[in-house]
Amino acid sequence: MTFLSGFIAIVGPPNAGKSTLLNRLTGTKLAIVSPKPQTTRNRIMGVYHGDGYQMVFVDTPGIHKTQTALHRSMVASAQAAFKEVDILAVVIEMPRAEEPGIGIILSNLRRAQKPSVLVINKIDKGPKEQLLPIIDTYRQRYPFEAIVPISALTGDRLERLLEQLKSMLKPGPALFPPDMKTDQTESFWISEIIREKIYALTRQELPYSCAVTVELVEESLEKNLVSIIARIHVESESQKGIMIGGRGEMVKAIGRTSREEMEKFFGTKVFLDLTVRVEKNWSKDPRALRRLGY
Repeated sequence: MTFLSGFIAIVGPPNAGKSTLLNRLTGTKLAIVSPKPQTTRNRIMGVYHGDGYQMVFVDTPGIHKTQTALHRSMVASAQAAFKEVDILAVVIEMPRAEEPGIGIILSNLRRAQKPSVLVINKIDKGPKEQLLPIIDTYRQRYPFEAIVPISALTGDRLERLLEQLKSMLKPGPALFPPDMKTDQTESFWISEIIREKIYALTRQELPYSCAVTVELVEESLEKNLVSIIARIHVESESQKGIMIGGRGEMVKAIGRTSREEMEKFFGTKVFLDLTVRVEKNWSKDPRALRRLGY
């Protein structure tokens, strides 16, 4: 039997459910999720191992109008994926099928000339009678090979999507070992978990002004302990004060909820040294972006 494989980019506007879809497809939490838009900042790879085939999914930042150097970096990363993969899965959400970024995405599709499928996500969030007009509209806008309505949250119709994507794969070798689900490092995963808790616990623009770096991950088998040193970077002293909170309550809450998730992942106790530093206007400084991993 001929083995099939391919890279599949998950692209779309912010908050369409791309990261939820990646996690659902791989059965593992690889990408953080939040109701707030523009949560994903880096491309994240997840591998789906099937019987006789392998799909390598690449979750990308939401494509939107850029405002800062950080946003430009995020969108450039997503747009580069159009050229680098074999198949494009364009994700839109049913309740907001006409996001401003859709035009940019369709323009990229026309330039890339890659096989593509339109995924209409969040069908559990809107009236079913809206679905057919959305499908008709997008059939006229671009010649997708298929249009598949799903709910990444509930898993509804996910098998249909997998079947469609499998039919678009070409003969090729297994790209990764059968036990590999992602190329993420432990440090990257830890930084993302902390950032997810920042999105959950802080308000307004503060989550977007934060970056997280991990300076140390050290495992002690004797003590059954993983020690982690991590830093939250903010853009101003006022943001630092809010992030720390009265009597340090905010940073303690972020640290506690992050540590609880890390302990489930590592299966051991975790000591997390989490502090807040000011990296003035880092989201607007290309050099600072590189230092912070963007």
